[in-house]
Amino acid sequence: MIFEKLGLNFLSSRFRKRAWMNSIAIIASFSLVGCGGGEKEEAPAESVSGEGGASLEEAKAYYAEHPEFFTFATPEDIPADIDWEDSSDLPEFASPEAKRGGILFDWQLSYPRTLRVIGPDSNSAFRRYLLDDYGFRVVQPHPNVPGKYYPALAEAWHIDWENKRVYFKLDPKATYSDGVKVTADDYLFMFYFMQQSFHQEPWSTNWYRIGETYTNITKYDDYTISIDVKEAKPDIFRLFEEDVRPVPSHHYKVYDENFTEMYQWTFEPTTGPYVVLPDDVKKGRSIAVTRLDKWWGDDKRFLRNRFNFDKRVFKTIRDMDKALEAFKKGELDFFGLTLPEFWHLKLPNDAQEVQNGYIHKIKFYTEKPRPNWGIWMNKSKPLLDNHDVRVGIAYALNLDLAIDQVFRGDYERANSWGEGYGEYQNKDIKARPFDIDLAMESFAKAGFTKRGPDGILMREDGTRLSIELTNGRPNLRDFVTILKEDAQKAGLEIRIKDLDLMTAFKQMQEKNHEMAVTAYNVSVELYPRFFDFYHSYNALTPDGDPKPTTNNLTITAYPEWDEMIDRYRESNDLEEIKEISLKLQELIHEDAAFIPAFKTTYYRVGLWRWMRYPEGFDTRVSDSWDQFGIMWMDPEVKEETMSAMRRGETFEPVIETFDQYHSTN
Repeated sequence: MIFEKLGLNFLSSRFRKRAWMNSIAIIASFSLVGCGGGEKEEAPAESVSGEGGASLEEAKAYYAEHPEFFTFATPEDIPADIDWEDSSDLPEFASPEAKRGGILFDWQLSYPRTLRVIGPDSNSAFRRYLLDDYGFRVVQPHPNVPGKYYPALAEAWHIDWENKRVYFKLDPKATYSDGVKVTADDYLFMFYFMQQSFHQEPWSTNWYRIGETYTNITKYDDYTISIDVKEAKPDIFRLFEEDVRPVPSHHYKVYDENFTEMYQWTFEPTTGPYVVLPDDVKKGRSIAVTRLDKWWGDDKRFLRNRFNFDKRVFKTIRDMDKALEAFKKGELDFFGLTLPEFWHLKLPNDAQEVQNGYIHKIKFYTEKPRPNWGIWMNKSKPLLDNHDVRVGIAYALNLDLAIDQVFRGDYERANSWGEGYGEYQNKDIKARPFDIDLAMESFAKAGFTKRGPDGILMREDGTRLSIELTNGRPNLRDFVTILKEDAQKAGLEIRIKDLDLMTAFKQMQEKNHEMAVTAYNVSVELYPRFFDFYHSYNALTPDGDPKPTTNNLTITAYPEWDEMIDRYRESNDLEEIKEISLKLQELIHEDAAFIPAFKTTYYRVGLWRWMRYPEGFDTRVSDSWDQFGIMWMDPEVKEETMSAMRRGETFEPVIETFDQYHSTN
């Protein structure tokens, strides 16, 4: 999602969007992904033996046990007056000039812990190449036309608002990467699969459980289904754009406690154009995705002229400076330059590679909700369960100084939880400023009234005001150091815990952090989500312990918030949704467990001149230059460039800004 290549990694909101959950690409991500090599092969990734586990018969028995949810009908049961839609009036966003071929060399800060797309450790930055960006759903949001969708795995659809039902004509050409046709049965199986607990992803188990979000799926024939939803909200397709995908029942054979281990390094057959081959999984070093020679979507409108590289190789480079050097040598084809130190200092406009015209620098403005970069406090930890301590910390963090010094003023201070959501953002909320007096006043209310010999505040019983801050991004080390230094002036000790991205992510998912600096990448939606992050369901287990593998990093569990969030999720009234959204953002601000940090309204990238892109460069809502697969490589220009470099010849420098989507949100 990611600011990955940009230098900013997120938690994948992923799966969502709902993902909010999965959103934890965590933006983390200031992630960057990288390169690798290998010969092209015909067979996709390793398979799992069918012995030793339940079979598809278990799923069929489950359907029979829940006839109110799983329904089998005939084409005659479809209303005769259905008006099918297919968005044929929408423009395509990929270029007909795109060329297929070439190997794209990329990089990643850390190696993925699994190839699974569900369960523990599956929410890594690499997941976007397994499913989020390179896999498909029945419909996909159009990246240039807000609120509009185009058919992907579906051919057409019809919304029956009265019955809260959406009919889908599935595309009979859609095929998994292993050659098996995608049919209605795979959507029925998806609901069975997601409603179970063997995959160890409680967020999904709850989201898909019978009656929670979806109330029925009906199969009319192999290529026609309908899905009923609990609430037919104005943005009904948000329930389908990321969450309704076929799951290949022929692939999964083990549905028990051994599931996550059995499929840890197994590639799930995809509806997308790229597969992971066994020989390209070089653990700890590199991983690659390989283009299918014949992909079912090659000629389909909205899918054609995309995903143009024969292969994309990600080399693990655990240091961004080393990755930049590899890029400058031509070992990587592009590099995220959103971070100011890279754009201004490490690859400035007067750099030889730029002035010689070999590397192009691009700044592209987007118009979309912003990742929620901030300081997340775990309220289940000592001290942080005290509201006065949290408020004091908010005043003790000199975020404006850190933004100015580390990001050279290129980024802005974020003020609230819902940045970029237009009228659904509470713009009356202003982030607490750095104020030593107010910080100490709040700390005093929590009993921290005297300073120790090192200047850190203490309670009468000797308890020190000392909090650990987890950081998983090397490019934020100076940022958190500034926070640490100025916090000491207010009597707060911040113990910085620098980890690699995946280890930090795992610590947060297990709820072992105290404070963490991170973000979730958010989907393009009409209004923000709250359930994943602030509902008690995602905070605590039945025993009252912090619930792992959810996005509720603050362990927020307030009954009054739950009631509001439940109404928010169920409402069809945009005015009520707006009212609740603004109120929840106010409560989040008052609770002070999330401190907004920074935001940016653009991304920046460096490209070797053989990289090509459509007119206008990218789409309105892109997270990063490669998100929608609309770029390509010109081999003739690459050869021209390499020859010119050998002869000492140069080209006109290209430093360009695309601001057609520049907005102030």
